[in-house]
Amino acid sequence: MSASTSTEDRVPRPAPAAGGSDEFLRALYDFHGSALLQFAARRLEGDWHRAEDVLQEVAIRAWRHAGELDPTADSVRPWLFTVLRNLVIDGHRARQARPPEGGDPELAHLTVPDDVDHILTSQVLVEALGDLRPAQREVLLHVHYLGRSVNQTAQVLGVPPGTVKSRTHYAARALREALHSRGLRGDGLDREAG
Repeated sequence: MSASTSTEDRVPRPAPAAGGSDEFLRALYDFHGSALLQFAARRLEGDWHRAEDVLQEVAIRAWRHAGELDPTADSVRPWLFTVLRNLVIDGHRARQARPPEGGDPELAHLTVPDDVDHILTSQVLVEALGDLRPAQREVLLHVHYLGRSVNQTAQVLGVPPGTVKSRTHYAARALREALHSRGLRGDGLDREAG
């Protein structure tokens, strides 16, 4: 043999054509898949998910040797089982080599903030604000959203401070009723007069 021939033997062969690889894998699974999967599941103590992963890796390795292997022959089965066994052992050794996965038990029970409630509440609030008269919305905007005092709001709106107080009172009451009618209740918002 020439030097180029021996080099070609060491270089992985290109994968078969698309149609050929599909047929090869289909035949491999049809003839050996069930037995390999059961063997892998036994070796993995009943973990069928990991067994399926190992079976896929076996299929990939067999596919890389598609030119040398006949997926329909019984003679290929010992090779497939050996590859599977080695993959299971390698996986076991890899898990033993790294520290055990463990988490902080307190972190497992932490709640993840969910913005859905906030978004829905905001949407209901915007709809309820739409029920108010424009003057009521305006005074709530200045006093509660912009954080202005009664005197500052009166100066910006050009109305007396007493009017700002009155509008704020009636706007808050109307908003409370609008929210209550939409089913949104909060501390102090749904108290009934006794």
